Amino acid sequence: MEATEIQRVKQQFGIIGNDAQLLRAIDTAIQVAHTDLTVLITGESGVGKEFFPQIIHTNSARKHGKYFAVNCGAIPEGTIDSELFGHVKGAFTDAVSERKGYFGEADGGTIFLDEVGELPMSTQARLLRVLENGEFLRVGSSKVEKTNVRIVCATNVNLPEAIANGRFREDLYYRLNTVPIHVPPLRKRGEDVLLLFKKFVMDFSTKYNVPKIELDEHAKNAVLNYSWPGNIRQLKNVAEQISILELNRKITGDTMMKYLPEQQKNNLPALTTSAATGKTFESEREILYSVLFDMRRDITELRKQVKELMTGASSHIQETVPYYPDDTDMAVVHHPTIHISSTTEDAHKILEPEDYVEETLSLYDMEKRAIMTALERHRGKRREAAKELNISERTLYRKIKEYGID
Repeated sequence: MEATEIQRVKQQFGIIGNDAQLLRAIDTAIQVAHTDLTVLITGESGVGKEFFPQIIHTNSARKHGKYFAVNCGAIPEGTIDSELFGHVKGAFTDAVSERKGYFGEADGGTIFLDEVGELPMSTQARLLRVLENGEFLRVGSSKVEKTNVRIVCATNVNLPEAIANGRFREDLYYRLNTVPIHVPPLRKRGEDVLLLFKKFVMDFSTKYNVPKIELDEHAKNAVLNYSWPGNIRQLKNVAEQISILELNRKITGDTMMKYLPEQQKNNLPALTTSAATGKTFESEREILYSVLFDMRRDITELRKQVKELMTGASSHIQETVPYYPDDTDMAVVHHPTIHISSTTEDAHKILEPEDYVEETLSLYDMEKRAIMTALERHRGKRREAAKELNISERTLYRKIKEYGID
């Protein structure tokens, strides 16, 4: 296609940019416009996919026919069939009159199905029939309707992946993908980002009657190096914000960075290959399985180490730590008793977490046990026992009588 024809289309639709991939997409749209081939436009959200079906329609023999742009993702699943193919009176509760639907209304024209990857499976079957022989049934009717319509679709969904997950029909994909057109993301269009930013700034300067802003070299580098996950739509929003909010019309790099959100990072495991094994993970599920298996291996190793420690132990360990806030009121915190078996056979009987039941004692029992332990350690000497328990000898004597300790 001659460059003059591409330039004409760019001017007609206000397309800014000289990126090779963008120019190729425009060229493909112009060439395929004179046919009735089905076109599938792919690309990320916000790249401007909606311009290409208009290019195809206005440069085709159907340009005097009707053109409908339908956002398939915005129509509820329960009404999508009625919207696209129409219905007869009484087909459902609210069907008080007949409806032709987009395929009936657009006979001889073009239908642009945006977000076609969001269509329900039942609607996909109806759409496939239209593509194959131009026939469809209105909801609630058994009469076959005919239509002569050009279909152009767009999606930001990975359709081959959707097919693998059972969310999109493979036969429909190949009928839609007769001529593929891919619109590149903004981060891969190089200097186009600055051309677009300049265009938006001029538009908003006129719209809001404010002086035009200018970017210094650091600000330009910030714009060029940013990945623009929202693509042209995000770039336009940033240009509008800066045009309205900034009093200084000379935008520095630091000022620009305030309007560029930090790149969002996925908190899930992001590695797609294992450095140790060179294994390639085909999906997030495989990554999660790998993580779980690693955790299981670590737990098994920990159990092994605990078994070795228990096998080497030959004594019964019991630890009691008392605590008393003052001389009159005594409270004892008892740490759970740890029993380590003295036999190899019992040492291998390791309780699972769900089998372990922590011993609970009342405050009465804990105080009594602490006093008895202190007296036993000091061979019945109450003064020494009271000093260890951090209470007065008088309080100890009262507790001994209270608990009936011999």
